[in-house]
Parts: sequence; C-alpha cells; structure tokens
Amino acid sequence: MFFYNPYYLLFMAPAFILTMLAQLYVNSTYRKWRKVPASSRVSGAEAAERLTRYAGLYDVDIQGTRGNLTDHYDPRAKVLRLSQGVYQGNSVASLAIAAHELGHAMQDQDEYFPLRFRSMLVPVVNIGSYLGWILIMIGLLLRLTDLAWVGVLVFSGGALFSLATLPVELNASARARALLTNSGLIRTEEEQRGVNAVLNAAALTYIAALFTAILQLVYWASLVAGIGGRRR
Repeated sequence: MFFYNPYYLLFMAPAFILTMLAQLYVNSTYRKWRKVPASSRVSGAEAAERLTRYAGLYDVDIQGTRGNLTDHYDPRAKVLRLSQGVYQGNSVASLAIAAHELGHAMQDQDEYFPLRFRSMLVPVVNIGSYLGWILIMIGLLLRLTDLAWVGVLVFSGGALFSLATLPVELNASARARALLTNSGLIRTEEEQRGVNAVLNAAALTYIAALFTAILQLVYWASLVAGIGGRRR
C-alpha cells in the first residue's frame, strides 16, 4: 500500500538529509556566534529598538517570547517577537537575528510585493496541504486519475509557498546586513563575518524546505502518473 510505501522514504531521503544538515548547521552557527559579543555591547532588544528608530518603524512593538530561535515578526499586530536568548543576548548572533526580523517589518512597511504574495498564499496552503493529500489518496484508491491530478495541483501550493518564501527571507537578510552596518551596530570584519554566517545558515533552512516541498510534489505526481499510465 502507498500509505506505507518504502519508496517514499527512499525518494525523500535526500530532502530529509539536507533538512537535518541544515538544522545542524543553523544550531552550530548560532552556538558559535552567540558566544561572540558585539563591540557595540547592546542586546538584541536594544538593537531592535535602535534599528526601529533608524528605519522609521515607529509603530513596531518589541517583545520577548519563549523558546529557542522562535524569533518572528507578526505583521498583523506589528510586533517583533524575539526569543529570550536573542532578546537578552548582546552577541553577534543576537544582533543578526533581531535585524533580520526587522527586515520583515521593513518589508511590511514598504508593502514589499513578495511578502504580500506569500501572505496571500497562507490560507491556500493551509487548505491545500490537507485537501490535496486527501484528493490524491481517494484518486489513487479508486483509480480516479483526474481527481488525483486535482489533488496534486492543490498540493502544489506548498511548493509554491516555499518558493515564494525564499526571496522574502533573502531580502530580509540583505536589509539586516545594511541596517547593522549603516547604523554602526556592527563595526568589525569579524562581526560582519558572524552576521553573514548566521544569516546564510538561516537561508539554508529555507532552501532545504523548498527542496523538500518539490520532492514531495514530484513523488505524488509520479504515483498519479503511474496510475494513469497503467490505465492507458
């Protein structure tokens, strides 16, 4: 049965490995650079406060949140939430992460189209991730190829979302680098290397997510195509 098809694990193995390696790289990079204090000696929260003023983001609130690397910007509430390690820490890693999330706040303020497009995809993806899989399963079980292909089309929203996420995250990192350098919060070449390392590691996780989404889509499409081929 395709519910427990070992071919799926074999097919998805490269994605699983890349995702695991990306997460290990993120964690190791963060651990390394959170031990290196920034010469400006400001915490992530203080850096965020300075950078909001520097970027003219006067309506953005800054809050701490629980967890490790749970940092995010909430465009609906206009709130930047920083994990405790980032909020309180004065490391190069803390500044890089805080600035990256502020990059998203700047995108929100500028009505950056890729961000708006990704936000538009959220309800589609939330529905499609469940409905698409159900349609594929029903189509495969009942040999209804057309229905299964509809499921593949609906399920493809996840891959589209991952693809749309990549430019959003890369742009936020580019804004973060500029913010930290131009504001003077990052001053030395070593600090710049640390910022680049942390942001590049984070980007790798989004590349891994895109790779995983594409492989999943190809897997289901190959199953449906196989059913259709046998029917002909």
